[in-house]
Amino acid sequence: MAKPAPITIPTEPIGSIPRPVELIERVTRGDSEDPSLAPLYEDAVRDTIERFEATGSPVVTDGEQRKYHNFCTYCVYGLPNTAPDGFIIPFSDGHTRRLSRLTRGPFRYRRYADCFLDVAMRYAHVPVKQAVISPSALSLMYSERIPDYSREQFIEDLLNEHETEIRHCLKKGAHKVQVDFTEGRLAVKIDPSGNLLNSFIDLNNLALSRFSQEERRRIGVHTCPGNDLDSTHSADVDYAELLPSLFELKAGNFYIAMAGERDRRHALKIIGKYRKLHQRVFVGVTAPVDPHIETPEEVRDRVLEACEYIPVEQLGTTDDCGFSPFSDDTSTSRDTAFAKIRARVLGTKLAEKLIGGDL
Repeated sequence: MAKPAPITIPTEPIGSIPRPVELIERVTRGDSEDPSLAPLYEDAVRDTIERFEATGSPVVTDGEQRKYHNFCTYCVYGLPNTAPDGFIIPFSDGHTRRLSRLTRGPFRYRRYADCFLDVAMRYAHVPVKQAVISPSALSLMYSERIPDYSREQFIEDLLNEHETEIRHCLKKGAHKVQVDFTEGRLAVKIDPSGNLLNSFIDLNNLALSRFSQEERRRIGVHTCPGNDLDSTHSADVDYAELLPSLFELKAGNFYIAMAGERDRRHALKIIGKYRKLHQRVFVGVTAPVDPHIETPEEVRDRVLEACEYIPVEQLGTTDDCGFSPFSDDTSTSRDTAFAKIRARVLGTKLAEKLIGGDL
């Protein structure tokens, strides 16, 4: 009797890794775009990828070492037609972060994420994924009417820039392009009626609809309750208010924070009900906001739990969130981040063997 084919559960990171302290200190003292910092950035990317690959991770990122200040405004940082007093993101421990505000048109990216991919692929020996920010997050930059530049024109320019960025990344060989949609859960907190969330879903679908079905198999959407200074912005929002709408997005992959949930089974039941047959769900099995380093066995058990609700052929594993979405966050060390990633990789393999009957 032929032996059944081995089970494979793909596992991927989300994106950010804490930056080296020396790099953070140098950026804090001066201009993040100072050419003299180039060797430090380069070393940080190289070291990040080497340590990623040492964990056995089959897919890596550059750890967002070069993203200017944060995961959200890297593409517009330094634009002359922006101001720093934009949308406020409140976190549960009381601190806040602010986005940029557009002061005049037109809206254009200053840099596309494929420039980060270029550097990462010089060092990587395994596939590299690239995270990009969602149109819905950047739509918050247009916070008040701008003379001679309508919101409608802004949205068209925003969608064009987002599409260009993703196409550049796909063309250069990104394993996946992950659209960061952390504002999805926050939208429900800001507007419990669901209108803001629905507008975000509609806007992101306008962007995703510009890609073919084949291209969307390499595009994913990430959602989480935020992670900054070991604090979240929307963990108190019931996933039931987000997940049914999330799976209406025209993406082939979903990266969903789960390890840090108080009631994982509640969320998994919702995923099991609303996921579509063409969508792969990467469930979070490590929690960057928790200093505890998960064991491979804990990860294994979380994978097996997810298998009760998601068919294994549609399942993947990931981290709940990036480990340092804001570049100055030192609440988690690089050593801790990579230890958690290694646990994710090993725990996923343990689950594969158990599901495949090899243990």
